[in-house]
Amino acid sequence: MPTLSEYTNVYNTALIVIEQKGYQAWYDKQAEMFCAEKDGWDFMAESPVGLLGLISIFEFKKPEKYGEYWWRERGRDLYGELPRKPKPYRSVLERDED
Repeated sequence: MPTLSEYTNVYNTALIVIEQKGYQAWYDKQAEMFCAEKDGWDFMAESPVGLLGLISIFEFKKPEKYGEYWWRERGRDLYGELPRKPKPYRSVLERDED
């Protein structure tokens, strides 16, 4: 079991984080998508967790103006090369309490 995974019980926390970051958030019923906006930059995703992920990309990239593919990060194709198993690690769920 992971420490945290995307599930509906995480949605409210994601929306609270989005609002605390200064974004307005709403649900577009017609599009059936979650939306957020700040300073004219707007985002849309299928879940609040996905929306928070898009906002994280925006905050990582820090674009000064809109341009085609402003969000793209150059580098190797991790999506196509992602390993099937992690390197060995010990989950915090398995660690003894100090």
